[in-house]
Amino acid sequence: MKVLFALPGFHRYERGAEVALLSVADALAETGADVTVMGSGSTRAKSRYDFVEVPSVRRERFERFPSFPPLRSETAWEDATFALAMMRVYRPENYDFVVTCSFPFTHWALRRRTKRAPLQIFVTQNGDWPAFSNDGEFRTFRCDGLVCTNPDYYERNKQVRNCALIPNGIDLHKFAPGKSERERLGLPLDQPIVLMVSAMIESKRVLDGIRAVAELDDAVLVVAGDGPLRGEAEALARKLLPDRFIRVSLSASDMPALYRSSDVFLHMSMLESFGNVFLEAWACGLPIVAQESERLRWILGKEAPFLCDTQNRQATAANLRTALLSGRSSELPEAIRNFSWSRIAQDYLAFFERLATGSRGDLVGTR
Repeated sequence: MKVLFALPGFHRYERGAEVALLSVADALAETGADVTVMGSGSTRAKSRYDFVEVPSVRRERFERFPSFPPLRSETAWEDATFALAMMRVYRPENYDFVVTCSFPFTHWALRRRTKRAPLQIFVTQNGDWPAFSNDGEFRTFRCDGLVCTNPDYYERNKQVRNCALIPNGIDLHKFAPGKSERERLGLPLDQPIVLMVSAMIESKRVLDGIRAVAELDDAVLVVAGDGPLRGEAEALARKLLPDRFIRVSLSASDMPALYRSSDVFLHMSMLESFGNVFLEAWACGLPIVAQESERLRWILGKEAPFLCDTQNRQATAANLRTALLSGRSSELPEAIRNFSWSRIAQDYLAFFERLATGSRGDLVGTR
């Protein structure tokens, strides 16, 4: 089985979609699949898959560029430059399956037809609107298999597409309860830490997170993330959280230590496609304050007593206080073992095999 994963951010960014799909690629390669990854970063040691560097212009360069269909954001502009470069090296006949979560440009490039075209797999890491919307460029969307990362997407698409319900996973060798490393990370030693791992974009509501933490007396808000709203966030923090706001940019290898060095995990996004950060915080023993939703309950179950309406600042602050008092867990939750990448990879393999044999019917993962 020959599989290609393509995304501009591979080996360049450590955001949710990149982390999730690279983990799937690595786990599939461990099973013996012949896996190639195309991305804009550099080759990394110890990856089990083959990596092909495809140049693209960084999304940060496009933050002030105009927004219009289909170039609706800085990531779409980046995607366009990546897709153009990828077409020079992409040979469809070399693969059985091609996988992406990027629409429209990478998706269009991967659909280049030849006598032996690979099966097209789209993963809903960033939403499922390409699969069901008929507006604008979304009318051009085609795929042979749709991986839905939550039950909402699965229910919405299963009648019209060949779908699999497969959540994201987590590396339980890296993310687990353990000793704090605040001194090494340059974090305060004697104050409670509320951690947000969020891009500085509108949908992540980092500004609302700053306002909520400002209701607490002494907690420090640490934000791991970057994006167009960084200046606005830092200005608001200077006003509401003087000496109680830290923005960090850490390598992927340091993220488990950051979780273990914090006291509460706060996430303000109203509705994530999945949210790898929830699994990371949960595995490291952090109480989680986030938006109450059936989708998040599907992931966390009873392990999340602090979900609430995060649009209510007082309710969010009250849950933060209670979560701080509850403390971190020193034990790895048993339920999170269902999300190991080895189990998730088996679900992907089962879906690929079903598609390859032309079998109909949907697949619900092993979670």
